[in-house]
Amino acid sequence: MPSHRYVRGWGAVSLVAGAVLLGTAAQFPDRPGTPDPAAPRPAAVVSLDGCVVAGGWCSAPRHTVVLGGTTVLTGRPFTVDRRVDGPVELVLRSPGTLADVTVTDRRGRRIAGSPSPDGSRWTSAAPLPAGNRFAARLVVERSGAEGPRRQVARLDFRTVAPPGGERLTASFGPDGGGTYGVGQPVTAELSHPVPEDDGEARRTVERALVVATEPRVEGSWYWVGPRTLHYRPRHYWPARTTVRVRGGLEGVRIADGLHGGRSRALTFTTGDRIEAVTDVAAHEMTVLRDGRVLRTLPVTTGKAGYRTRGGTKVVLGKEPLVRMRGDSIGIARGSRDSYDLKVRWATRVTWSGEYLHAAPWSLDAQGTEDVSHGCTGMSTRDAAWLYDTVREGDLVRVVNGYGAPMTPFGNGFGDWNLGWSAWLRGSALGPDAPERASAAPRTGGAVVLRPAL
Repeated sequence: MPSHRYVRGWGAVSLVAGAVLLGTAAQFPDRPGTPDPAAPRPAAVVSLDGCVVAGGWCSAPRHTVVLGGTTVLTGRPFTVDRRVDGPVELVLRSPGTLADVTVTDRRGRRIAGSPSPDGSRWTSAAPLPAGNRFAARLVVERSGAEGPRRQVARLDFRTVAPPGGERLTASFGPDGGGTYGVGQPVTAELSHPVPEDDGEARRTVERALVVATEPRVEGSWYWVGPRTLHYRPRHYWPARTTVRVRGGLEGVRIADGLHGGRSRALTFTTGDRIEAVTDVAAHEMTVLRDGRVLRTLPVTTGKAGYRTRGGTKVVLGKEPLVRMRGDSIGIARGSRDSYDLKVRWATRVTWSGEYLHAAPWSLDAQGTEDVSHGCTGMSTRDAAWLYDTVREGDLVRVVNGYGAPMTPFGNGFGDWNLGWSAWLRGSALGPDAPERASAAPRTGGAVVLRPAL
């Protein structure tokens, strides 16, 4: 469990970790037990280990207090160590309400959190990583004879380093820095398994894996297995979206003897919305960019016994030349259906070997009948054009067919074949988790709390 050390604060605010109160007070004597009559008197009342401050003094070491942007008191940092388990709360212990709270880490990244209905406290959405520094800016609103007035408090605190032990990290995909299609899911491969029956550990991990997008979208993680998660939005990514993924696991307690480690962040963008829609019954493929038809191509798909999978697939990669053999999919060499071909302009959509590719040997069938072993074949010219048009992450949909549906996982990215309610059932957080209400970047702007006055 991470510990939290309080470094600097304001007398009106206390740091609560779990059920343990880490109090602050306005301590300002030059030596223990002696008040400083010239020092400004704090307006707050807060207790610390039985030392009560009410417009007076306390014999504990001094700390910094900031009111309205003006430093009132400075001195040695006052530190308190406690072991905590759970989110961190910033609690207002004097009259008034928290009108505004912004908490950032040492890199200036926003920490997710939410206010209480009465405006008396702010709670982080997840336990804070160990071994980090944080800064909070709090605007406190109080009523007075001349009307409401606001004061600003600045609170710096840090979490101490986690104990030794194993570290859980995440490796994100796809490769960062590139441009992908609007169907590309985010993947996270964990360095240690998190079993399905450990719901609390899964929730902790899932909350820490942050996906931020511009523009904002609604999305969620899905636990494919103990080490693997996929993230996708409710609908396809908007065209020209920036997606940023980071693993906020560092220092977070996952389980006994297992804490989070540092994971490399990921950023990628999406391009135009490219869709290749194969109508099996019509023996044609229509390719669209942002909803506009680019071309309609005559094709042939899987014959009886080798039907092309239906549903939505995602482009996994492209190969200008690939050798295809029947024995790779279980067809005996020398049998009637056996084949061994060098195929041009192959666009892959499953790991088991389903492609969209050039098939000059089946030109007479393209547009009229199904003669392939499961791939979608077309002329060499059309295959070359398609190869140049699509990229990884683009959508390939097969409609009006006869084959089994594409499976969601295990043979490519069939993630889009799950409806949204089914997708949410794969999350450890539940369908109404606030963490995925939107994947907006946590940069700039204030978190406005709207307390009950």
